[in-house]
Amino acid sequence: MSNKLYVVGTPIGNLSDMSERAVETLSKVDFIAAEDTRVTLKLLNHFGIKKPMVSYYEHNKRERGEIICERILSGEDCAIVTDAGMPCISDPGEDLIKLCEEKGIETIVVPGPSALISALAVSGLETGRFCFEGFLSVNKKSRKEHLEDLKNERRTMIFYEAPHKLPSTLKDLYSAFGERKLTIVREITKIHEETIRTTTKRAAEELADSGIKGEIVLVLEGKKEDEKESYSLEQAVELARKLIEKGEKTSDAAKEIASVTGFKKNEIYKELI
Repeated sequence: MSNKLYVVGTPIGNLSDMSERAVETLSKVDFIAAEDTRVTLKLLNHFGIKKPMVSYYEHNKRERGEIICERILSGEDCAIVTDAGMPCISDPGEDLIKLCEEKGIETIVVPGPSALISALAVSGLETGRFCFEGFLSVNKKSRKEHLEDLKNERRTMIFYEAPHKLPSTLKDLYSAFGERKLTIVREITKIHEETIRTTTKRAAEELADSGIKGEIVLVLEGKKEDEKESYSLEQAVELARKLIEKGEKTSDAAKEIASVTGFKKNEIYKELI
């Protein structure tokens, strides 16, 4: 081992998932770059590993990235870890990999658990083609644009979500995609692990306010090739409003949009008034 950066996967929740190779690598490198050194210290203590650490996270990645690379180029080996799972995936470690590429530093991966792959595997949805979309923005405009860009995506889509944002996200998914299959996987590898196979409609109506807790992965069905444009009632009403703004009568707008979206005229009309 010499002058390399090792990208080391660590357990998501169950320490038994730590591989022998990961333990060996962390034991042999000169220092470890960790997202949160307090979290990583617990992991190292469990396996009896004593190594110096440097913190490397979103707000110090530029400065620390240069320092880490300088140490590697001067002859030290470094391992980068995240708090749980594979580093560099929806994670600031991505920037360190790019910096290593620029500086000619070799990178070696030591694979480990991944929440997105684990959730996909048990989702019951298509696994042959998929895309990872990370966390949706908390900014309403950015979130809406992100989902709008995915409306015609045919691959299975995977999102990460925090429990406090889940209610609005479930409603937004139904609003953006209409009714699709949706799998909610929470607390992967932990004692309260749960897989909920449902639909966007049922999730928005029945699960949004159910208080689901823990680390959450959402796996959403892609658009079917023969699927007609799918609309939620909210979208149908919005289309009708646009027609009204152009001068159409409310009843005529409701009738026209009903023929396009599949909703009953009375359903749309009721929402408009």
